[in-house]
Amino acid sequence: MKWQRRLIALIIIISFGITALAHDGLPETMASHWNAAGEVDGYSPKSPGAVMMPMVMAFIALLYAAIPHIDPLRKNIRKFQPYYENFFLVLILFFFVLHAQILLWNLGTQVSPNITMPVLLGGLFFYIGIVTENTKRNWFIGIRTPWTLSSDRVWDRTHKLGGKLFKAAGLIALLGILFHEHALWFILAPVLIAALYLVIYSYLEFRRSA
Repeated sequence: MKWQRRLIALIIIISFGITALAHDGLPETMASHWNAAGEVDGYSPKSPGAVMMPMVMAFIALLYAAIPHIDPLRKNIRKFQPYYENFFLVLILFFFVLHAQILLWNLGTQVSPNITMPVLLGGLFFYIGIVTENTKRNWFIGIRTPWTLSSDRVWDRTHKLGGKLFKAAGLIALLGILFHEHALWFILAPVLIAALYLVIYSYLEFRRSA
């Protein structure tokens, strides 16, 4: 078993463990959602709210294990296997930190998500950029449009550009920490613009290669 898989399993076990330890101290109705201003605007019952994130992490781990076996282009996943493994590890770590923040908030240590989310999502977007630059054509990981999935050339060109754009989006997202009330725009606007541009770019690139 690869070290990333062992670490992912350990992180999930720890997440369930800290949830069990914190359970008695959590309020019966937990804060579970925050608005763009960093204020609580959604609640959930302690059960199942307390285990929602660990369950999400467990589902992601199952998906991570399944994709190399069910993807029709699984041979291409082997060509960027280290990036594939590390991507899911980074994703699990992202949800683990998010889970820890939710638990701490409900236990009384309240750190605004407008401080943590620009850092977490900025780092995640930046690493997605690294992965994007190194992916090969497959059905699950990457910029999957009808045109990238139809051509290795279009896939490669779109993903080389996409890697740069997602890295830039990650760096812009980090700036959100300086503008708390507008952090959401620093996080969402660049990545949405990049995604839309890449869809259009992949189509135009396909037309050029036709």
